[in-house]
Amino acid sequence: MRIHAAGVLYFDAVWRAGSIREAARRLNVASSAVNRQILKLEDEIGTPLFERFAGGVQLTAAGEALARHVIVVMQDLERAKTDIEGLRGARIGHVSIAAVEGVCAAILPEVIGRLRATAPRVTLSANTRGSLAIPEAVTRGEADVGVAFALPRQPELRQVAVGRFRLGAIMAPDHPLAGRSTVSFSACLDHPLILAEQGLSVNALLLPIMARLPRPVRPVVTSGSIELMRELAERGLGIAFQTRIGIESRIRERRLVHVPIDAGGPVWSDLGIYVRAGRSLPATLDLVLQALAEELDRREAMERAEYA
Repeated sequence: MRIHAAGVLYFDAVWRAGSIREAARRLNVASSAVNRQILKLEDEIGTPLFERFAGGVQLTAAGEALARHVIVVMQDLERAKTDIEGLRGARIGHVSIAAVEGVCAAILPEVIGRLRATAPRVTLSANTRGSLAIPEAVTRGEADVGVAFALPRQPELRQVAVGRFRLGAIMAPDHPLAGRSTVSFSACLDHPLILAEQGLSVNALLLPIMARLPRPVRPVVTSGSIELMRELAERGLGIAFQTRIGIESRIRERRLVHVPIDAGGPVWSDLGIYVRAGRSLPATLDLVLQALAEELDRREAMERAEYA
C-alpha cells in the first residue's frame, strides 16, 4: 500500500477542520482538489476514512486509526526540520502550548520573555483551555505541550514536570475571613460563594469536600472564567477558590487575599507539564519544556517560602 505525502497532508487538514471546505480554505486550494486526494487515499487504503454529512465530515474507525499515526508522522516531520536547522547551529522552530488561564496570564509571559532573550528565532502559539480539555489537545497533536492542573494519570500523556500549589479561598482584604491563616470550606458557607464550572480542575478538587458538608452549596455565581471569578472576589462580591498562580501581584498589592483551604490538611493542586507519550522531542520543544519547568520550580519555591 502506497500512501502519498499529499494524501497525508490533506487528510490531516480535513480531520482537524471537520469539513472538506474548511480544510481547503486553510490549505488555500480548491475543495475539489482536497476531495480528490481524500477519495484517492480511501481507495489506496481500501476503506472509507470519513462519514460525510451535510455539515461536514467525521472520522470512521479506520479514519481514527489513521489519524493517530498521522499525528506521529506530522510531529516527526517537524522534529526532522528542527534537527536539520540544528545541524546549521540555529535554534529555530515553532512550539504550540495549550495551558489553563492562570498559566497563560502569569507563567507564560515569564517563559516567553526568557525564550525571546535566549532563542529569539523560536516562535510560540498559546491557547487557553480548561484543564480537562488539554489532554485531548496534546494527544491529537493540536498542541505540542500542555500545562494543566490536577490531571489524572493517562497512558497517552507523559508528565515532564510538576509543581504543587495550595488551593485557597480568595477574597477582598476587608472580608471577615481574610485575616485567618487557613479556612475550612464549611466556614465559607456563611458567605456568598463563587464556584468554578465543571471542566475546570478546581471543581474536581472541591467536589469531594462539598460532598461531606451537612448542607448543600448554593453559589451566587458559577463561572468557567478564572479571571471573572478573581474580579468578583476582588470587588467583594464573594469568595472564589484558586491557587496563587496568576494572582501574586494582586496579593502583593493587597487587592486580594489568598487563605489556604484546610480540609483536615492542605488541599494540593498539582500543576503539570505534559507531552504526548512516546514522542521524540525536537530540540526546540526541549528548550520550551526546560523554560516551563524552571519557572514552575521557581513559583513552587516562592510558595514554600510564603508558607514556611
